[in-house]
Amino acid sequence: MVSTKELIEQLQRLLHREGSADETPKKERKDVALVLSSGGARGMAHVGAIDVLLERGYHIRSVAGTSYGSIVGAVYASGHMDEFKEWMFSMDRRRMLQLTDFSFGPSYFVKGDRIIREMQRFVPDQNIEDLPIPFTAVATDWKTGREVVFDHGSLWTAVRASISIPGYYKPLMHEKMILIDGGLTNPFPLNRVKRFKNDLLVGVNVSGHDYAGIFKRKRLADAMKRENSIVYNLFYKMMPEQSGLGLNFYSMINQAMSISINANAHRSIELYKPDILVDIPMRRYGGSDYDKSEAISKIGRAKMGRELDKFLGVGHEVTK
Repeated sequence: MVSTKELIEQLQRLLHREGSADETPKKERKDVALVLSSGGARGMAHVGAIDVLLERGYHIRSVAGTSYGSIVGAVYASGHMDEFKEWMFSMDRRRMLQLTDFSFGPSYFVKGDRIIREMQRFVPDQNIEDLPIPFTAVATDWKTGREVVFDHGSLWTAVRASISIPGYYKPLMHEKMILIDGGLTNPFPLNRVKRFKNDLLVGVNVSGHDYAGIFKRKRLADAMKRENSIVYNLFYKMMPEQSGLGLNFYSMINQAMSISINANAHRSIELYKPDILVDIPMRRYGGSDYDKSEAISKIGRAKMGRELDKFLGVGHEVTK
């Protein structure tokens, strides 16, 4: 009979072997652990990036995402990307308003239930552990400020928690926690994706906005107007500015989150160093420009194509 000590030693050897460095050159690897950042409507670039990965013959074996990255990740992991693209590419501002269930509560403007119900038409709720590939979403515990990781349980509970932008969406009450947007704690969860042996760590970060540059412009309000976002039209105009500085409730919340998300995303990049990083500074589009989804997706296609070319060091034509 094998002793307990021998069993432990065998297990340690097995774990060491499974975790040891693989000799397969990275350029020859085709299996991917994919990470998708937060970023609102800019996250539609994730869709184009995924398309190019698949067209180039890569196999996405797991996916993790935060906020809008969790939406795209959930849709991909469940196998419903085509329906999602058709729906989002046909989105216009009228439809966006119809999907926005305004509720002007004490701490939020939008309940956020209607958009989830709409997506459940083509991605029914299911347990994360039953998905074809591993999926992880990240939210934030409002009381403790800690990251909350969803890798099992209801798929849409995880997504709804992850997208709960404070001050905009109603927080999600779950297991005695008040959950808000995961972008506050881990907007680019490179450390949360399930990685298998031989996997390339591929990250798409759409939180690379030039936030500091905004303040160098004449006024923050002018920069937001140039985004022509539906959020500006709905909220910014109806709230008074402070001392002509372009500051009000919406602009303060938006800018504070942007600064935090951008800093945390780049800290994650420095710590976990993805094999392929698609870093997309979105200066042309706002976080609520869902009616421009197809154009944003094309940016993701182009950037992923360029980064794959750079990674491989060969002369592939950039995917348009």
